[in-house]
Amino acid sequence: RMEICGLVTEKNETVPLKSISVQVLVQDHVATVSSTLQYVNEEERPLEALFVFPLPADAAVCHFSAKIGEQEIVAEVQDRETARDRYDDAVSSGQQAFLLEESSESPDVFRLSVGCLSAGQNAAVTIIYVTELAVQDDHSLRFCLPAVLNPRYTPAAAGIVSEISSGAVPYTLTLSVHVSSPKPISKLESSCTLDPLVFLHSDHTQATVNLSPGHMFDKDVELFVYYQDTHQPSAIVEAGVTTAPPGSLMRDTVVMISLYPEFPEEVMSSLRAQGEFVFVIDRSGSMGDMMHHGKGAQNRIESHVFILPVGCYFNIYGFGSDFESFFPHSVEYNQDTVDKALKRVKKMKADMGGTEILQPLKHIYSQPCYPDHPRQLFVFTDGEVGNTKEVLDLVKSHVHSHRCFSFGIGEGASAALITGMAREGSGHAQFITDTDRMQPKVMQSLRFALQPAVLNISVDWTLPDDVTVDTLSPPINVLFQGQRTLIYAQLKGESSGGSEGTVTVKYSLKDQPVTNQLHFCLKPTEETQLSIHRLAARTLIRSLEQEERSGDADVEGIRSRMVELSVQAGVSSVHTAFIAVNKDSRQTVKGPLLQRGVFVNKYYDNAYDIFSVLFFFIPDRIAPREFRVSALTLVCLCVCSDAPELQQDSLLQLVSLQKASGCWDLDATLADVFGKTEDELTNQKPAQVDGSVWATLLALIWLYGCKIEQQVEWQFVAMKAASWIGSQKVGDLSQCVCEGNVMLGCQVTKETLGI
Repeated sequence: RMEICGLVTEKNETVPLKSISVQVLVQDHVATVSSTLQYVNEEERPLEALFVFPLPADAAVCHFSAKIGEQEIVAEVQDRETARDRYDDAVSSGQQAFLLEESSESPDVFRLSVGCLSAGQNAAVTIIYVTELAVQDDHSLRFCLPAVLNPRYTPAAAGIVSEISSGAVPYTLTLSVHVSSPKPISKLESSCTLDPLVFLHSDHTQATVNLSPGHMFDKDVELFVYYQDTHQPSAIVEAGVTTAPPGSLMRDTVVMISLYPEFPEEVMSSLRAQGEFVFVIDRSGSMGDMMHHGKGAQNRIESHVFILPVGCYFNIYGFGSDFESFFPHSVEYNQDTVDKALKRVKKMKADMGGTEILQPLKHIYSQPCYPDHPRQLFVFTDGEVGNTKEVLDLVKSHVHSHRCFSFGIGEGASAALITGMAREGSGHAQFITDTDRMQPKVMQSLRFALQPAVLNISVDWTLPDDVTVDTLSPPINVLFQGQRTLIYAQLKGESSGGSEGTVTVKYSLKDQPVTNQLHFCLKPTEETQLSIHRLAARTLIRSLEQEERSGDADVEGIRSRMVELSVQAGVSSVHTAFIAVNKDSRQTVKGPLLQRGVFVNKYYDNAYDIFSVLFFFIPDRIAPREFRVSALTLVCLCVCSDAPELQQDSLLQLVSLQKASGCWDLDATLADVFGKTEDELTNQKPAQVDGSVWATLLALIWLYGCKIEQQVEWQFVAMKAASWIGSQKVGDLSQCVCEGNVMLGCQVTKETLGI
């Protein structure tokens, strides 16, 4: 069942929202975001408006205020039902009122009610939130301002989340960003057009940038921050508020620890993959939508990339309103099962209705696991579901039997669902938006999936005698090489002597004990404006919400604690809301208030193209240490059936031509990739090799000579090709490599090719 956002007039007139102004302050890897929404009541009588909008899933909303004329009203956090009652009472009595509340189904959706605006009156509503910035594969930090909220599909029996999608909306967006860090800033990049970056200091530790005018709300605003130094373990210590109650979170000092685990090289070099790989593919109607609405957009479903270690087990699920699997249970990889899977994949379309992911997950979890083959779940979805929390609870309840790697496809994918599934499933989340190449992101998740599970994780603190610690974050259940792990903790008491603390993380990796340690100064960091306290409160509130939903404990006590923490910290939760009432604005209301909702411009495209699959096999003996897999690796690149991008992307075209054995045929299509004719390739073939060996050598030379910057996408393909050449026992190929270099204008050595 699909519910499009709620309050619209019979004439479908648009919301009186005129502009959104956003200011972002990035301090190292924490962002404070202030959004101001400017409303105007253009009606001839008082009006009530509703605006439903997305925020980052892990954001801590910590301020809400409204300015009417010169008067500013700062909202307070109250119990949700109390706040709703106050809002209703205020509006019915003619007072201006504003209510901000989090969706009960998904923490990345908020509803803003603007009540009783007088005719012709302006109101500026300001929302401030704090969020952590995710680390990307290239070491950048990703900030996302969600501008698109796709309709959320809700199973018929569940509660309803109001939904909108922003398209050609009648309001404008301005965005300014200020970046500050102890480390020099190297650059900022964005999916949208930015004005030039301006550095404020000669050491490049502070910079500003603005979004260029004309953003059309057809895609989220993504910003990538690059620092000159790669990320190192760090600690931010923040002092509390002296006016807060003694012993409370807001009174005490809070520390945020950022860890970047480094696994021993001898462990990483001996990785061998075993496992059951289950791919869960969203085939709902929305997966036929465009990834974005600009030039060269692709369907969401045609952009999937699958990677499977072979010699293991696999299965593929498609889901929508219902679900189906290729096999009744996961099957061992062999040529027969691959051929069967290939036939099924060719027929897949985005034709299965809504997005009900809960039932296929329940079915997968009900299947017994294979001994010595850890279950790895790869989920590809646009995340448009309404029962997010129910899905996350299910994933969490099976965390000991699998790892979950999630991929958000297209603009507006639910960050709450995508990041939540990875977090609760001890995996990793990726977002593929706009014109992103999916291959590098899937390769990163594959590297994580091939890492062994980290077991017996413990966190120990060494602090001065008169300081104690309460860890606020949930227990760490997953660590990946080089990926950031955050720990929030409350420090109680004051140190009379030592000024340094130590946090020690111990764990087992392939039966080998590993210790990572960080020493940090207990002196509070200046000018963090309680952002660390609020993120810590948000972390604790999310844990309490999950504990409440589990139903295993004192639900009423947990709820009471959550409300108390939310009110004290001034941070939103599912049981509280921000309420602001202008008590000086009382007016007589004659007749019902006009109700307005946001203008909805949802794009749909029915081009549900089928996609084909290409299989590649890579021998274990030549795999680099970090990618070593058992026996063979299967890579499936899914592309549109008529494959227009193959004509435009020479790399994909080359990859699609590789045979299952690892070689290429010497033909016109391969020659076209190189910008040559078939006759040119044939006439230059050395006498001592046949056509397939010559073609495969040329393909390897071209990859290393012309596409080295995309090596992460084709390295498995090259390994397989080099192994095939080795199996042909053709003797010394030095002269062939030289002639191939001349033909393709490259300078690649035989050693580089691995043959």
